[in-house]
Amino acid sequence: MGSIMNSKRWRTSACSLAAALALILTGARGALAEEKLPNTVVQFTLVKLPAGKVTLKDKDGKDKEVEIKPVWIGQTEVTWDEYDIYWQAADLPEDQRGAVKSDKEKIRSRPSVPYSPPDRGWGHDHSPAGSMFCREAKVYCEWLSKMTGHKYRLPTEAEWEYACRAGGPAVKLPKAELKEVAWYADNAEDQTHPVAKKKPNAWGLYDTLGNVAEWVTMLDGSEAVAGGSFQDEAEDVHCAAREAYNNKKWQKNDPQSPQGRSWLSDGGFVGFRVVRED
Repeated sequence: MGSIMNSKRWRTSACSLAAALALILTGARGALAEEKLPNTVVQFTLVKLPAGKVTLKDKDGKDKEVEIKPVWIGQTEVTWDEYDIYWQAADLPEDQRGAVKSDKEKIRSRPSVPYSPPDRGWGHDHSPAGSMFCREAKVYCEWLSKMTGHKYRLPTEAEWEYACRAGGPAVKLPKAELKEVAWYADNAEDQTHPVAKKKPNAWGLYDTLGNVAEWVTMLDGSEAVAGGSFQDEAEDVHCAAREAYNNKKWQKNDPQSPQGRSWLSDGGFVGFRVVRED
């Protein structure tokens, strides 16, 4: 009888341990959701961020603790596969696509036709979309919301940094570790690379550091890109890295007059990922 009881206890303990381990693994990486763009073969993955708190610096350099509600965030940066459907109006019947480029009201709902290939010859499929103004990233989120029936938007600065840190402390990774998770000046060869080729962070998010810097809404409501990019040195690629729009730098070689409002002539390092609220 004793051996039977011990066997039952062992099986119960083993089952409890397995269940606990499953919960830990689920919590470590977070739940996943797939989103498919209607009437296309394009889809992307979202990761559920758990509720929590994050402390970051405000514009005056003071610590500010921000409460984070559970939201879904893109596992990767938005890729050209996804963004092409939007800017090329590929979601519309062919006979309606022309109106997006000619009708004044509809023009404002999509990016203008770029004066040069927006991927800059760096690679297209599965590579992060780049060179867009923050306005276009926001309009893309509005379009995506209408397409899917879910509410999409850009991450807040706090949500983005919370996700980047995977709930941990603010740290700068040494080069040996950074090269494992990020494309930056030392290994990127001055261009973007396909998403999810480096190791993910502890919550299963790829390329939060490097590749393209990502648009976020700052604590004060302004806009900036976060995380550093492929062109930044190691010391500038970290979860607290921010860079605000710089017309002289990001639009230096725009040949248009007035300058364009859809594409950044010198902003190939600028991209974004999305947040879904529901």
